[in-house]
Amino acid sequence: MSLTSGIHCPRTPLRRFLDRELSAGAHPLRKSFRARDQSDQILLPGPGVGTEAGNVGTAIDYRLRLAFTTAEPVDHVARAGILLTGTSNSGAGQRMREVGEELAARLEETVLGLQLDDRELTMDRAHDEEEDLARMLIAAAWYQVNYRNSYGFAYTPLAITVREAPGTFTLERLLELPHRDMVGDVVTQLYKAADGPLDALRTRTRPEDCTPGPTFPTDRISADADLAVDGLLLDFKSTRYPRSLRQAEAWQLIGYLLLDTADQYRIDTVGLYLSRSGTLASWPVEEYLELLGACRRDIAVFRDAFTELLEGCTADDEPYEQEEENRVRLLLRHLAPVTAPGHCLVCTQRCPNSGRWPREFCSAWCRGRAQVLRRRGLLPDGSGLLLAQHRKQPLELPEAAEIVSLTPRFPQ
Repeated sequence: MSLTSGIHCPRTPLRRFLDRELSAGAHPLRKSFRARDQSDQILLPGPGVGTEAGNVGTAIDYRLRLAFTTAEPVDHVARAGILLTGTSNSGAGQRMREVGEELAARLEETVLGLQLDDRELTMDRAHDEEEDLARMLIAAAWYQVNYRNSYGFAYTPLAITVREAPGTFTLERLLELPHRDMVGDVVTQLYKAADGPLDALRTRTRPEDCTPGPTFPTDRISADADLAVDGLLLDFKSTRYPRSLRQAEAWQLIGYLLLDTADQYRIDTVGLYLSRSGTLASWPVEEYLELLGACRRDIAVFRDAFTELLEGCTADDEPYEQEEENRVRLLLRHLAPVTAPGHCLVCTQRCPNSGRWPREFCSAWCRGRAQVLRRRGLLPDGSGLLLAQHRKQPLELPEAAEIVSLTPRFPQ
């Protein structure tokens, strides 16, 4: 599994940890985002995109990264997906790998030849060049599916076509598979980016200041962001509902921020670019944590707790066995932040002064939020039981409740 899938499932330890830590939910951030959104037109996919919208999204993300830096002309996840097709002894698997390697070679040659990250040139190229590139990026996105979800890969046009006629499958046949609406959708989103705030960001940066597909120093969970640009961690989204800003998207940025334990990317700002509306919104890390109601505003302390979560359980898997659930509950309680006297039991921030008696909650929102957290077992009844102080030493558990570490999921 991955950071993304762990966030989407409400019962994973990862999601429960973030739900407890980010007390305000996504509403204040969504309000802030909408105040920054000046878009007046949303690009919608054509009917030929259909169920391939996710792969079109992968392709446009890939193309936008290449506009900032061509340090990785062929995405590392696509390369991994190509290699995996060759692990099958079937003729179809071997043929997919051979064609995939041809695709990678042509894609690298095209990307470097077009000098996509040259700031002396515009973000976009000639229309026929962009269409050819879009076809290659969509094909590469299908290979990425093979790495992320082998079951889903079986239903891609790539896999279906090879199974039907492996002997006649060629790179040219592969590049014919993307529907013209898919190709047009990628190109149109790029044109919108080339005439908006993302292009302005590109203009004021250098390729050497940009890192495509940032990864993080852990084998406990798979995660790769879209782009790190001179201290800005940027995630691209091609959703057709760009003004909704779902909670999972907000939590995803926090996950990336917390995974950068060595401060490799020097992240001081996080942001989102919505490719269908052309909206670029960013927040300093301190403001982002405040908008989400983070209990721990010190990012180093927050990272320490997150790291201990990953080391202590299978953070992105839903626990099914009662023994496993008990271990998770104990770990979450151990990792909970300290609530000092006079501070809110939910967000741990100082409560406003009260003339009559000490307040338990800083706002009506946190009072209502407390009921939700208690139902989920994240905020026990009674302030004396609330979440023991987070300690630096490892959590001691009975032998029967030993916490099992994750098996590494992807190559470094």
